[in-house]
Amino acid sequence: MHAAKFHGNKEISIVDLAKPAAAAGELLLKVKRTALCGSDTKLWLKGAQYTPGHEIFGVVEAPGHALDGRRCLVYIPVHCGHCDMCRAGNTQMCLNESVLVGWNRPGGYAEYLAVPEQCLLPVPDDIDDDLAPLLLDTIGTSAHAVRFIRPLVPPERSGPVLVTGAGPVGLGAVIALQNLGYSDVYISDPKAERLAVAESFGARPHPPDDMERRFALIVECSGAHAARTRAIEIVLPNGAVMLVGENDNPWPLQENKAVRRKDFYMVRTFYFPKGDLEANIELLRRNEAKYRRLVDTTFGIDRLPEMYGRFAAGELIKPLLAFA
Repeated sequence: MHAAKFHGNKEISIVDLAKPAAAAGELLLKVKRTALCGSDTKLWLKGAQYTPGHEIFGVVEAPGHALDGRRCLVYIPVHCGHCDMCRAGNTQMCLNESVLVGWNRPGGYAEYLAVPEQCLLPVPDDIDDDLAPLLLDTIGTSAHAVRFIRPLVPPERSGPVLVTGAGPVGLGAVIALQNLGYSDVYISDPKAERLAVAESFGARPHPPDDMERRFALIVECSGAHAARTRAIEIVLPNGAVMLVGENDNPWPLQENKAVRRKDFYMVRTFYFPKGDLEANIELLRRNEAKYRRLVDTTFGIDRLPEMYGRFAAGELIKPLLAFA
């Protein structure tokens, strides 16, 4: 089968690998779509031991199994199902497993994938192939963040809210906020093209250098340290900064009056619990036209080196690697 190898230094090659065999507790998935994700850029730069790709959708090939022939997403956190977190429904925070599909086991930039059975999430037939991967990071991660922070800063007392970063998760956060009761959403991003998409969704642009307007809720989706620092400076007293974007580098935070002289929440969420899937499917159904705008193009694996470079440069929002 064809698969991508990330060598580091922005180099990707397409290699031939043996089709994987499903071990005990696993099923074979024929990959149909894998969405490119900005978090894979660290692997593009530094290299990866395993085939990357973690926003994966495909069809199960397991004759005799109940899921054979089913269209399924791959839920990336491998989880035990019986620890305190799993029993509470927090499957993304399993206490016994720390393996993530596409990170420390093979992922979806390949034609086939062996997947732990509990990580396969069936997709209804009315959700087409090009939209299905968005149920993972673009919808799942952003909607979970909004649901998590909502009790701390409910819509009825939030006033305007700000999203920083208009990438796929930031645009997903705009849609989730609007659907969960936040009617006045601002967005900040240096790229005019992405701001234009957010504006078409009903968000209002907020200049990255504006330190005057303050917000009770800021959903930080860029992962940029400058955006994080600015967020905690312009969040209102008793407000909340929701950290969604990721960054592996140390965050040097200089304490100043804007930070020191107020109470505020700084909150972090990771991915989403499996129990959110049905609500996320309904979110996709209600906003299909908006989510479809995020999918720039589909392409074959031979074009992945070129397309990942374009994606990393910010030219594309959510391109999809597609297999027949």
